[in-house]
Amino acid sequence: MTHDGMMPWRIVRGGLCLLVAVFLLAPLFVVVIISFSSASFLQFPPPGLSLRWYALLFSTPAWTNSLLVSVQMLVPASILATLMGTAAAYALVRGHIPGATFITACLMLPLIVPGMITAAALFGVYRGMGLNGTLTGLVIGHTVLNLPYVVATVSSSLRVQDPRLEQAASTLGAPPWATFRRITLPLILPAVLSSFLVAAILSFDELIVSLFVSSARVRPVAVQMWSNLMGDFDPTIAAIATVCFLFALLVLVADLALRAGRTLRLT
Repeated sequence: MTHDGMMPWRIVRGGLCLLVAVFLLAPLFVVVIISFSSASFLQFPPPGLSLRWYALLFSTPAWTNSLLVSVQMLVPASILATLMGTAAAYALVRGHIPGATFITACLMLPLIVPGMITAAALFGVYRGMGLNGTLTGLVIGHTVLNLPYVVATVSSSLRVQDPRLEQAASTLGAPPWATFRRITLPLILPAVLSSFLVAAILSFDELIVSLFVSSARVRPVAVQMWSNLMGDFDPTIAAIATVCFLFALLVLVADLALRAGRTLRLT
């Protein structure tokens, strides 16, 4: 097919992609617009614009405390998942461990097992350990949920890297830790950072596990949103939804910037 013959197909493909993007993003933009509504209830289009719901959001202790709990939870959970997942991926890909396929499958179980079952299992385990309703319990639960994403992402990055680079460093006398720190880690760093960002987003939005192991005092923002929706809700829910959307968008932009910077350094 000639270049001229491919142009109509590219136009059609681009148009279809644009329609799909609009279909997926339109509800988000409606929520953002409603969050600036001056009405006392959810109404679109809004009768006027106002920041009253954002003022209410950041002045209500229930919302501010839930945001604080989410930050206190997602930062350590994301860091732990990234460190443990990177170590596990390196051992499974480079370590030639017997039964590595089975171990990998076990690590992927939180992706396969329904979230309700995982949450119920954590609740049962935590009940005997006194971790229900604690920040520590939330951090552990979210680390378990985020670990498979880190293992999968970092493992994929390790498999496309040439292991002969690490073997050459070892041949020249570099100890294993120096080889990893100076050779392997810089090569897989974009995947590690992407895993951390994805873990942060997933931890911020996770509801089911948080719902089972949280309490009235230790309540992440996702649980607070669910509680608000169960009662009489107002456009404050649109304001917090917009904040969550902006958080995910900023993380996505940061991930794209890291990847673009990595590409520029390699060219």
